[in-house]
Order: sequence, then structure tokens, then C-alpha cells
Amino acid sequence: MIIRKLQVANFRNLEDVSVEPHPRLNYFHGPNGAGKTSVLEALVVLSRGRSFRTTQAAELIGPHSDTFRVFAAAESGSGQLHRLGLERSGKRWRGRKDGNDLSQLSQLTRSLPLVLMEPDSHMLVSGSPEVRRRYLDWGMFHVEPGFLETWRSFSKALKQRNAALRRNQPAVLDSIDDVLAIHAEELSRHRRSHCDAISSNIHTMLGELNAGLSHISLEYLKGWSNEDYGQHLRSVRAKDLERGMTTSGPHRADLGLSSGTSWARAVLSRGEQKVLAAALLLTQAELLLRSGELPVILLDDLASEFDRSHFENVLQRALAVGGQVWVTGTRKSDLQAPLSMFHVEQGRVREVV
Repeated sequence: MIIRKLQVANFRNLEDVSVEPHPRLNYFHGPNGAGKTSVLEALVVLSRGRSFRTTQAAELIGPHSDTFRVFAAAESGSGQLHRLGLERSGKRWRGRKDGNDLSQLSQLTRSLPLVLMEPDSHMLVSGSPEVRRRYLDWGMFHVEPGFLETWRSFSKALKQRNAALRRNQPAVLDSIDDVLAIHAEELSRHRRSHCDAISSNIHTMLGELNAGLSHISLEYLKGWSNEDYGQHLRSVRAKDLERGMTTSGPHRADLGLSSGTSWARAVLSRGEQKVLAAALLLTQAELLLRSGELPVILLDDLASEFDRSHFENVLQRALAVGGQVWVTGTRKSDLQAPLSMFHVEQGRVREVV
């Protein structure tokens, strides 16, 4: 997708912003707290229905009304223009595409694939398994049409099993376990497939970023021991009944990142973790491109996270994907590539000619 126009109203400190970005590279600069990250955050919320900065949606609503609105005119790879909109008022979300109300916000995500790199992206290496599961799931959502339904079916069956465990209903578990096992095995196949694709391509990306990380390996850790998941559920039922929850399965899965014989999070420096995270995200962007998706790539304040050489390498690889790139920074850019530059101050955005 190429964003042709972005309009944001009452989103954090952005009262009324309208931007017509460059199709390739856009740079937003200004002092800390000006609203640069909020511009990118608005795009993320439009695509994913949630922020990468807070879990409290009410924090996104600005002071001028009880509703925020984000609208984008986005051009697909085939040249078709789509109108995407999202608003939040109280606890009510409303998503629209081409003038039609959407029943699920995931329909916006499907329409506007994004890859986000921001100062906390190193948590993809050092953070909890949940962060890495989301990374795998987001990639599969865009390359495997049936993934979302599989994930939802697994999540529903897991919730039912946990309820039966808390109520001590072994007879109910007999029927639920078979259903849960089917969806768990399918979910794991999807995730393992994406992990294998990333593993096959990430060393090329690490080399292009001049990362100096030649001993990185990836492994999908499915969240239970080697046997069939249905058999596994029966073998751990007594323990699960005692704890009132399903203690193992795809909801405990992880993307194992190793450096040599050790976990990457244990031996890599913070700077190395950031470069590895960048390689993971850019590799995923390239896989999306191969599957027919053209993601918008957002790079938030990376100049403060990398030295100049690594920043330029990341930016050049992002541009090489072929889509639109949005960058924020505190200083005016000296980039030589064709771009549009915007100055952000006190929630106002103006293009610098």
C-alpha cells in the first residue's frame, strides 16, 4: 500500500492534521513531545486497531472532543485507491473501508499492512515469548489467508477448556481436547512455516545490515513436548485440573533466537539486539512483498537508536523493499533520496519545501 493522504483528528496532541506524503520516503522532524511518533502511531492504530505505546485506548483520545478519527487514502499495488477510516468514542470502535462499515477491525489490518520499527523493538529479542508470538502471528496473518480463522478457533477452544478445568468437568474435557488439538496442530504448522521462511532469509539481511552476527539461528518452540497435542493434553490433564488452566500449548510457544550455543537475549548487547530485531522485521517485510503484499514501513526515532552507519543501512534496506517508508527524528534530515519532509511542533504538521 502507498498512503496518498492521511488525516488525523483529536488523536493525542494532534488536533487536526492532514498530510499528503511522498510515495517513497517521508521524514518527520521536530523536538521531543512534538507529536512525531503520534503521526506514526495513528497509522498503526488505523491498521491494527491498537497502539504500540499503550494498552489504554482512552489515552489516544485528545482533549478537544470524546472521539478521535484517523483516515487514509491508500493505493494498492494494482493502483486501486481505498478509503480507510477508524474512530474511537468511549468504548466504541467504528471502522470503515470505501464507505462501508466493517464488522471486524482485522479487515483494516488486511487492507493496510505495516512493519513498525521503534525504540522498543529490541524487545523482540529480549522480551517475553508473547512479543515473539505476535511477531509470527502478524506475519502469518498477511501471508496465509486461513491463519486468522485458525487462531480464533484455537483461542475459543482454549477458553472453553480452561473454563472446564476450573469447574472440574472431566467429561467436558474429553470432547474439548480433541477439538483443541486439531486447531493447535494447525496453528503450530502455520507458525513453524513462517519461522522457517525467516530463518532461510535472515542471514542475508544481517549481512546487508553489516550486523556482524553470523551465528544467529531460529527455532520454533511449539509450547509442548514432542507427542501429538491431543495425547499431550491427556497426559497433563491431572496437572491442568490442579492448576485450573491449560499449562502448555501454542499459547506458550516461542521463537527461539540463538547466538551460537546460547540464547541471543543472554549474550547479545543491547545494540546487537536492536540490529537483530531490525533484521527480523525487514526480513518479514520482504516475505510480505514476495507474497504479494506491499507493506508501509515505519521507522520511529531510529537515528537515536543506531549509529549513523547502521541507521543508513536499515533505511536503505527498508527502501529496497519497494514500498513507502515513514521516518521520524529530532533533527532535520540531510538524506539525499527523493522525499517529502515535514516539521512537527506542538501537534501541528507542515510540509517543508
